[in-house]
Amino acid sequence: METILLVRYGEIMLKGLNRPVFERKLVDNLKASIRDLGKFNIIRSQGRIYIEPVEEHADFQQLIKRVCKVFGVVSVSPAYKTEIDENIVYETAVMTAREAMEQEYAKTFKVEARRQDKSFPLTSPEICAKAGAHVLRNIKGLKVDVHNPDFVLNIELRDHAYIYSRVIQAFGGMPTGTGGKAMLLLSGGIDSPVAGWMMAKRGIELHAVHFYSYPYTSERAKDKVIDLAKILSEYCKPVTLHIVPFTDIQLLINEHCSIGLITVIMRRVMMRIAERIARQNDAMALITGESVGQVASQTIEALNVTNAVVNMPVFRPLIGMDKVEVIHIAEKIGTYETSILPYEDCCTVFVAKHPVTKPKIEIVEKQEAGMDLETLILDAIEKTETIVL
Repeated sequence: METILLVRYGEIMLKGLNRPVFERKLVDNLKASIRDLGKFNIIRSQGRIYIEPVEEHADFQQLIKRVCKVFGVVSVSPAYKTEIDENIVYETAVMTAREAMEQEYAKTFKVEARRQDKSFPLTSPEICAKAGAHVLRNIKGLKVDVHNPDFVLNIELRDHAYIYSRVIQAFGGMPTGTGGKAMLLLSGGIDSPVAGWMMAKRGIELHAVHFYSYPYTSERAKDKVIDLAKILSEYCKPVTLHIVPFTDIQLLINEHCSIGLITVIMRRVMMRIAERIARQNDAMALITGESVGQVASQTIEALNVTNAVVNMPVFRPLIGMDKVEVIHIAEKIGTYETSILPYEDCCTVFVAKHPVTKPKIEIVEKQEAGMDLETLILDAIEKTETIVL
């Protein structure tokens, strides 16, 4: 008998003839995620993935935490793997039930069995009845409740027997790297890391671009964004972060443009730069954390003016969410506490008190025509710092 981690996946099961490609990518991502935890065998069989420690004293809690953050994984269960022998299976079921009682203060249970090995002499209902009776004979104070049990004792008969009681939910989605590459405009705020996480959950490999306006923004603001990218990389490694010097561009815009249009013109320049860096890295879309009406630069009119400067898709997964919904996700994925650190990003520099909420593209283009933005854009791209996390 040995302790293993049983890994379940969901959407991948629907991929038809392409399913093996997604399964292999998920296994590769699992290997990358747990590589530094020790030696493990990762086995793909019959719609399941099994992670078996090669060394003793594996840190199962850390293993579970890492695996649950790998996109594509729906849930995991620490399980006992045994030979398919009635006596061994029932004794292991008793041991699993005792552990569940101790960990969860449980008093009621039921048994669920799945018999994929049809050579086993008993049917699934017969396995449930016999295993349940054996548990009741050996554990005092435990009762059966088939409708609302404190825990479910699961017995799966496949190539081996797998017995477990815990099902730990993961994030699901698609394996990172199966959906192409996209460039995330990553600020130091709450929204953009959540937007990147949501798209990465759909299999997107993330590149991120951050616009850095030293000395108007501090080194701590830059470090904060690097920390946010590191948190994202726990779910979808690697994340490649491009840090673009933006001070000269902001100063030029502030000097030559109407105060009410500064923000939308600044956003247009960001989109231009993000698109060029995206194409240099074979990314095929941009990702932003914008939500309709959240700020002046996120009205429909402003978003149209912003979109006009790029020729690739712009994904806005938060577009219909309110702030409370976004904060809830940020807390769940672990970015919120870093996002609220009081270090300003470049979007807070030279902010107008009364920005234009319905900008006209012809007016914006006229103001841009009076500046030599192209030279500064090329210079900023040339001086971009790239970090792989």
